Amino acid sequence: MCEPQADGPVRIENAGSIDPRDARSLTKLFLDRLVVLEEGTHEYQYVRNTLIEMNLSLVRFVAGRFRSRAEQMEDIVQVGTIGLIKAIDRFDLTREVEFTTFAIPYITGEIKRFFRDTSWAVHVPRRLQELRVELARATDELSSRLGRSPSVKELADVMDLSEEEVIEAQIASNGYRANSLDASAEDDTPRGGGHTGSRPWSDRIGTLDENLEKVENLQVLKRLLPRLDDRERRILRMRFGEEMTQSQIGAELGVSQMHVSRLLSRTLAKLREHMLTEQ
Repeated sequence: MCEPQADGPVRIENAGSIDPRDARSLTKLFLDRLVVLEEGTHEYQYVRNTLIEMNLSLVRFVAGRFRSRAEQMEDIVQVGTIGLIKAIDRFDLTREVEFTTFAIPYITGEIKRFFRDTSWAVHVPRRLQELRVELARATDELSSRLGRSPSVKELADVMDLSEEEVIEAQIASNGYRANSLDASAEDDTPRGGGHTGSRPWSDRIGTLDENLEKVENLQVLKRLLPRLDDRERRILRMRFGEEMTQSQIGAELGVSQMHVSRLLSRTLAKLREHMLTEQ
């Protein structure tokens, strides 16, 4: 519902429900009024907010062009609304141009900037993000012309870049999209032919082998054992090599189990101390 006002444009109760065709003429009235109002006043905020609500259909129209993107449409509309607000704040009535014509590039640009800044799975410098588009265009053009994939040198010549810059752009392009580790590997085909079924990429990623640390420790021990006396080496061999109990070792050496325990603890402490300094 619209109510006429003596000192300005009509008052609109539900600006978002106005037909887009009516919104065009009302937008001009409100833009005329916005110019003469003092920024920060209640009336200025009302006129500005009404302009935003009346033209949200324009934002939804532009956002509809990006429906194929994975992002939620609600997020795209919110970003596009920022572009609409910028257009309202920067529109110049002295220019002979329709507000719709002026606003669409702002809305589109804001949405594209959103995709550019958030769609990359891995953070990549802005320069390389922009270079990716040029690289894709040059690759398509040369592929059509040559009938094959172009070389780095051919791409560098066409793009007027060094080969190092082209390679950097190609590597950066891999950061645009990330696949789940649970996704199946495309080339999962056995050498002998046939098909073994889909295997996730996670099956092909190496894991930490706990035995590697054991190998390192054994190498250190190999250097340390000659530093022990004969009895210490003999006790270690019987306890860990032959897996004898402390009582059996005591009987073999003619000493008590308690004495074997003390000797074993002292020898292991000596090895532990040397291993910490050696590594």
